[in-house]
Amino acid sequence: MSQGEKLEVRSGPAQDANAPWSEVPGLIDAPGGSVNIAYEAVDRHVRHGHGADTALLWFGAEGARRALSFAELAEQTARFANVLRAHGLDRGDSVYALMGRVPELYVTALGTLKAGLVFTPLFSAFGPEPIRTRMEIGGATVLVTTLALYRRKIAPWRDQMASLRLVLILGDEAPDGCVALGPALAAAMPAFEPVPTGPEDPALIHFTSGTTGRPKGAVHVHGAVLYHAFSGCVALDLKPGTIYWCTADPGWVTGTSYGIIAPLVNRAMMIVDEAEFDLQRWYETVQREKVEVWYTAPTAIRMMMRSGQQVAAPYDFSSLRFLASVGEPLNPEAVIWSEAVFGQPFHDNWWQTETGGIMIANRPGMTVRPGSMGTPLPGIAAGIVQRDGDRLHELGDGEVGELALRPGWPSMMRAYLGEQARYDKCFADGWYLSGDLAMRDADGYFWFVGRADDLIKSSGHLIGPFEVESALIEHPAVAEAGVIGVPDETAGEVVKAYVTLNPGYSASEDLERALRGHARPRLGPAVAPREVIFRTTLPKTRSGKIMRRLLKARELGLPEGDISTLETDES
Repeated sequence: MSQGEKLEVRSGPAQDANAPWSEVPGLIDAPGGSVNIAYEAVDRHVRHGHGADTALLWFGAEGARRALSFAELAEQTARFANVLRAHGLDRGDSVYALMGRVPELYVTALGTLKAGLVFTPLFSAFGPEPIRTRMEIGGATVLVTTLALYRRKIAPWRDQMASLRLVLILGDEAPDGCVALGPALAAAMPAFEPVPTGPEDPALIHFTSGTTGRPKGAVHVHGAVLYHAFSGCVALDLKPGTIYWCTADPGWVTGTSYGIIAPLVNRAMMIVDEAEFDLQRWYETVQREKVEVWYTAPTAIRMMMRSGQQVAAPYDFSSLRFLASVGEPLNPEAVIWSEAVFGQPFHDNWWQTETGGIMIANRPGMTVRPGSMGTPLPGIAAGIVQRDGDRLHELGDGEVGELALRPGWPSMMRAYLGEQARYDKCFADGWYLSGDLAMRDADGYFWFVGRADDLIKSSGHLIGPFEVESALIEHPAVAEAGVIGVPDETAGEVVKAYVTLNPGYSASEDLERALRGHARPRLGPAVAPREVIFRTTLPKTRSGKIMRRLLKARELGLPEGDISTLETDES
């Protein structure tokens, strides 16, 4: 998208009027049949007499506590929308947010949507170049950030971005060329009629890293709120008044879809913690606030496991009624561990930035099969497919192929910014192709095998790294594992594993042999790793995914591609 150009997308696939997400009670009652995410998430509840209900309960990193009711959130987002309007911003303009998990982030997101503009969250940990790249791709018109982040990461190149018309700085002071948000909000009118956006009007841009080249900007529309409401209820058991904690940062799509929109639309009370992961703080929060539904990532669960059951033992988790996990496949060992510690398993689910919402899940009331991503949500048609020339054909139960979905759900991305060919490549023969390899069992449960480009081919065997990683994690010494294939003259590829260790264990040749010996009878000689490398950390994205492609690129001396979302590294 060129600088200054307003975002438009082509209409998405036709929606089925009888789809289950079209029957969410009380949703989409805006005048004239319009649909605006902010109205459905906030103003609708005020209109129907629930303005006094708590919408957001925020905990600051230094101990502050702040509660915002739906009425207060409606007023603050109205003020923000009026600030945008006062500066001449209008539908299709793009607002980027660069800040931590503070209340202003949530006001910015919802106020932007209320005004009919397009919202894009950025991780505050990004460096200047990843920030600039994403803002250039999206033709950013507005940036909302803190003074410290502006000075360190924006000011050196701001004058080079012609599309950037307004920079709002949190607080009461701002440098020349910027506007202090505090006084601007105080002076703005506290009422704003949500812009009557249509279901296909752009609402959100989420960036996802590619294996090569620039990050991809996936565009989502206001009509996605239908699916956020439906899936939040069906997959996460969100109800009015539910005390809900999604630990994801809104810089990751989960933190927006299920950390802002889905809970608010379902009138749940969402908890937001500004601080980064701290196990004692997390356990205390669950106990003190009587959290009922907890949605987090496998990385956090494995960190809990690493600390041991004895750390969790003093806490009361009786308020929890549903635990869910997303980000990468949840190892069976973690499911079993959570049942022992919390009295119930974490329920894994599967979706992508491109799908915009949960597609496959272990839903409330289902029997959890450790290691499975669950079954498709009602209305979602999923299959395992394989290319046959220019066509795709579905595979049977027990066969490994690419996980694919029939298009048509409301939260499906509508475009990759400026990359139509890349977008079109995701669709073929009536399917959306996920790029993930999976298998469906006879009972309809889906099982993750690996990314298509992660698959290891050794002596005629097709090996999914996830099963090897899961076997290694069963050993008491192993905290996390990442598995890749490396070239071998005889076998084509052989399995190589990278692991981090639990406290009390040290890297040694004896332990390396023990881990290989542990995996061999479980996996067989063709699948078990030939070599195990010890690392203090593994490279992961901020959503918790182990970056196997980065491990392989470094092993083979290949280009590393886009690593702007990298959170941890083994260096």
